[in-house]
Amino acid sequence: MVLKNSYISLRAVEPEDLDQLYGWENSTALWVHGNTLAPYSKLILRQYINDALEMDIFQSKQLRLMIDLTDEKVTIGTIDLYEIDAHNRRAGIGILIDEAFRQKGYASQALSLMGDYAFNFLYLHQLYAYISVSNTNSIRLFEKAGYKEVGIFKDWIQRVDKFEDVQLSQLVNNK
Repeated sequence: MVLKNSYISLRAVEPEDLDQLYGWENSTALWVHGNTLAPYSKLILRQYINDALEMDIFQSKQLRLMIDLTDEKVTIGTIDLYEIDAHNRRAGIGILIDEAFRQKGYASQALSLMGDYAFNFLYLHQLYAYISVSNTNSIRLFEKAGYKEVGIFKDWIQRVDKFEDVQLSQLVNNK
């Protein structure tokens, strides 16, 4: 199966995921890793879930999948393709693993499954990730998955009292 291995599976977002998404999206501790500036309401997230169920990924230019433990049927995170560009066959990729499930290899497995799906089913040519340089765990994760650093954006994201650089990492499908 394309989106599953012995340990995890990637599945579509369901209405039942609302409360979990609400918790993750509104965790201010996680906002520094993305572009979130304000909390999301359940109404907005419910609409997002409905749109995800109804829209084609090439229309919405994004795909969010939930990461479940295969045996326990527990949702441990999400993985996203965003800015899907069908013409140039590329997409950004982002991942979130719930804090209770980090450092267990699940993120690496999810990146591998999503990469296989993106390259062998969607026929994308490349995936890329923007990672703040202080997020050394994510940089190591993407390096382990075969992503290469291709550039640094200087003073790319604002923090409370300073700006921070962001690393652009890329995985190109040379097949």
